[in-house]
Amino acid sequence: MIRPAQSGDVPQIAELFHRTVREVNAADYTPAQVQVWAGEAPEPEKWAARLSVKRTFVCEVDGRIRGFAEFEDTGHIDALYVHADFQNQGVATRLLKHIEAEAARLGLDRLFTEASITARPFFEARGFIVLEEQEVWYRGCKFTNYRMERSIAARKPDPTR
Repeated sequence: MIRPAQSGDVPQIAELFHRTVREVNAADYTPAQVQVWAGEAPEPEKWAARLSVKRTFVCEVDGRIRGFAEFEDTGHIDALYVHADFQNQGVATRLLKHIEAEAARLGLDRLFTEASITARPFFEARGFIVLEEQEVWYRGCKFTNYRMERSIAARKPDPTR
């Protein structure tokens, strides 16, 4: 089930983010980058603040959050994370489909994101193109990510989804 996040979801979102970066993104980033990105421990206050200013959706299965995404009215996908134990099970795809429906409802013509090295293949498989590889600084550490976008109008249906 995809639904809007609620304040009571913040502890699960913070834990999911922390664990996913440490267990999934660690394959594509250095230990130092993972440490900076994930932090020492989950940071619920950070996610509570983000929840108050972004549209956040969660994918819930059996009462537990398996993934979440942050979407802005501009078409920007600011975050898309799936629990480490639920990778490659359609959670991210379901969240993206929900975002697509929201974008269509808002009359947007494109979606865009800054995808991590880990997330780039997921977005490319769903029609996003890389506009630019970029290096960004976060908490004093340099990261590679990719500015990507996809036109909503030009999107061709994927028969495997």
